[in-house]
Amino acid sequence: MEYRRLGNSDLNVSVVGLGGNTFGPPRLDKPSSIACVRRAAELGVNFIDTALIYGEGESEIYIGEAIKAHRKDWIIATKFNFFRMDEGEKVADRLRRQCEESLRNLGTDYIDLYQIHMPAPDLFLDEILGTLARLVHEGKVRWIGECNYASWLHAEALQVARSHGWPEMVSAQNHYNLLRRQVELETLPFCHERNVGFLPYHPLAGGFLTDKYVKGEAAPTGTRGAAGSPVVMRSRTARNEEIQDALKSWARARGRTLGDLAFAWLLARPEVSSVIAGVSSPTQVESNVRSADWILSPEEKQEIDSIAD
Repeated sequence: MEYRRLGNSDLNVSVVGLGGNTFGPPRLDKPSSIACVRRAAELGVNFIDTALIYGEGESEIYIGEAIKAHRKDWIIATKFNFFRMDEGEKVADRLRRQCEESLRNLGTDYIDLYQIHMPAPDLFLDEILGTLARLVHEGKVRWIGECNYASWLHAEALQVARSHGWPEMVSAQNHYNLLRRQVELETLPFCHERNVGFLPYHPLAGGFLTDKYVKGEAAPTGTRGAAGSPVVMRSRTARNEEIQDALKSWARARGRTLGDLAFAWLLARPEVSSVIAGVSSPTQVESNVRSADWILSPEEKQEIDSIAD
């Protein structure tokens, strides 16, 4: 397993991470979730990403149970949010309450990477970053990051933090895969320039970027597409089916799978610190980890980019 430094932090994360969005209802029960986490650990995965709201609130609890005997071996990232704020609710109170809840759920006394789940345009960055700074000072949080920010908003957050001497956001997490490449316009160049670690989510487009899906055929039984996953439905356009089919053929000609290619292509970007993907079984964990041993040449990456332009 290869490890990369997460931006300006001291966190060395495995290039294949584990997404906690499948742990808990309606996806995986506790034993299945724990089996995935423990298999990942056996294969050298040390980075797991979750959120307070994943799995109807159960994801963090399952992860805490799985890692409780080996907490120091893991780098845990979780998220707070400002969804549906109560009238008169204060930013600091909301953030602290969620942090304490995540700490209890995870069975730990610190969070390695604490991320805002979505931008909160109606709230002052000073209040959010100031509260996070206090949590870092208290040792409850080690590093902070964001999810779904535009590059200009992350830049503004850096400026606010620097003006107060507060901790800066060291990571950016956004939707990025072979079929959804909008972050190449500004976000990835920004991350490269400011040494911000980039964490792509939905690297397999909900499973559409695997060999399971065949152009023109119904989604296979048991897949997220068959269950009506919005991620798959949005990805599976007529144009993307053509691209997916071409990419699948390109990978097979080299003895690999489309899933292998999806991971390898993301890891060919130096800005990418770790590719986090939700899994449904230990077998899928193994498949994701194997993908990381495929190192694309610059020429191969150029070929792929031309197919998925």
